[in-house]
Amino acid sequence: MATDPSWPSEPAGRYSLSTLLAPAALMRLGIIALVLLGVASAFAWTAGWLSPGRLDQVRLIDTFEEVNDAHPGFRRNHAKGVCLVGWFGSNGAGARLSGAAVFAAGRIPVVGRLSIVGPSPEVADGSEAVRSMALDFTLPDGEAWRTSMNDLPVFPVKDAQGFYEQLVALKPAPATGKPDPARVAAFLSAHPEAARAIALIKGPREKNYLFDALTARLQQGPAQWHLILVIGQPGDPTSDATLPWSADHETIDAGTLTVAAIESEAAGNCRDIEFDPLVLPSGIEPSDDPMLSARSAAYSVSFTRRAGETKTPSPVQVGRGR
Repeated sequence: MATDPSWPSEPAGRYSLSTLLAPAALMRLGIIALVLLGVASAFAWTAGWLSPGRLDQVRLIDTFEEVNDAHPGFRRNHAKGVCLVGWFGSNGAGARLSGAAVFAAGRIPVVGRLSIVGPSPEVADGSEAVRSMALDFTLPDGEAWRTSMNDLPVFPVKDAQGFYEQLVALKPAPATGKPDPARVAAFLSAHPEAARAIALIKGPREKNYLFDALTARLQQGPAQWHLILVIGQPGDPTSDATLPWSADHETIDAGTLTVAAIESEAAGNCRDIEFDPLVLPSGIEPSDDPMLSARSAAYSVSFTRRAGETKTPSPVQVGRGR
């Protein structure tokens, strides 16, 4: 077969076949291939294709839904709650530790949520209920700081795997409606850090008595909390939230959170805010606590699912305080 003399048999220059087959070029191509393989593997690992049994945020939220009754439209945890509106008055003392705008002297608007830990919006308040305050600080220049605090001295587990196994252990047995004692004992035996933490965590009354009491309190005027910063010391555990810090740490009173009103969850207030603990402003960095990234990922899955579900009114209905 005749060839067209105008068509070169081998491209000239750096893209010619002989150039591409040179050792240096082959090495570069090999490096590129390895980089692409690494990127592809990272995506595959993140998607769970390489380890279908691996615990990830989707499996964690799936477990929440499996071990508890479904409550479409509500958060998969901290389902029962009310929204709060107020401000944070910084006294400027926190600026000694951080350049974050939240610690500069002045007032910053805050929207937040007070809640009870658990997957049911119908759970009764109780003296043993874990209470949570989640806050969204609206900072200058479009920054935000979101934080969620529980009234516990320590966290009962140290990582996502422990949290998952705790969920499974506390699943109510069909016959009794309560967790199986043998399964709980097995969990505590496998997680001595959880048994130790629970020992540090110190009769239900009216179903909504905590929320009713706060409503009554706000009718007398705003409620206030102080933001106390605890300064860490060398050797303080930061990667295991089941371990407490000692009491002899320097503290700084950085200012006062004022809650002027609470209101039932609805569109446009705190209901649709994702209180991701990794939404941080410049000047605040996360610690090496593995639960932070686990919570952030799980919150995202929970938010996405409930965003597409039909919303029903919160069982906790309160009037707007003055």
